[in-house]
Amino acid sequence: MSQQALIRGEVCFREGDGMLIPIPPGPVEIEVADDSVTLGWSTEDNSRGATAITRDEYDRYVREGKIKLTPA
Repeated sequence: MSQQALIRGEVCFREGDGMLIPIPPGPVEIEVADDSVTLGWSTEDNSRGATAITRDEYDRYVREGKIKLTPA
């Protein structure tokens, strides 16, 4: 099930063994699975970004208020 949320703080992901990359503030679409969460967003130049983070990371970002779920 897809859900909408807002990035309201520093939420980062890592591509492979690379550096942490921040997800830009603003709206994201999320897909929650048992062990991971996929986040998708658009940038100012209308390109799309997407990544998957662990469920633990996602839960921590929500708890800290850095990902704010929008009511359905």
